[in-house]
Amino acid sequence: MFTGLVEEVGTIASIVASGDNHRITIKAPQTARELKEGNSVAVSGVCLTALNITPDSFSADLAKETWTLTSFSRLASGAQVNLELPLKVDGRMGGHIVQGHVDGTGKLAGLEPIANANDFWLLIDVPEELEKYLVFKGSISVEGISLTVAKLEGLRLTVAIIPHTIKMTNLASLKPGDPVNLETDIVAKYLEKWTRLEESSGGLTVERLVAKGF
Repeated sequence: MFTGLVEEVGTIASIVASGDNHRITIKAPQTARELKEGNSVAVSGVCLTALNITPDSFSADLAKETWTLTSFSRLASGAQVNLELPLKVDGRMGGHIVQGHVDGTGKLAGLEPIANANDFWLLIDVPEELEKYLVFKGSISVEGISLTVAKLEGLRLTVAIIPHTIKMTNLASLKPGDPVNLETDIVAKYLEKWTRLEESSGGLTVERLVAKGF
């Protein structure tokens, strides 16, 4: 499990295709020092298994589905990726629950300065099937970054970005039209499932929600 708090921005050193699969090697000295063979690591929001660890890099294998259904399909040598190690049992939950299971990709529409402020608006066009999981001030992971929904108009998602987030992530390296990995809040997906089940058995009541821990 991850929290969406990026710990290091790595650089793609190489991408090697083998049939439908790919192996990526990422230069990331800080992360590599913490890894052991077989450890999990979130790479731009995708949970991968670390392999071939060196003092300043590690590799990971991508199945065809991972390559085609995430933003990895746009990667090339020199591209920047957000890295996060799994949450430790005694660690603080600073962001929100991020599983590293990407639900789909959005399209970066823009990163615009906010008038009379130092902050930015991050604009993303989201897939129609994910819109139902997004709510005002709800959580979403974008490229592995825990962010808060500031506005949702149709399929256009807007979040506010502070300068620190720009500095510590790969957002500044992206350009309009680039795909970005999206993972919606797991709580919303569970609630949707429970709602469907309850609708078939008399409806979802406050009492039933409380019984489920809400």
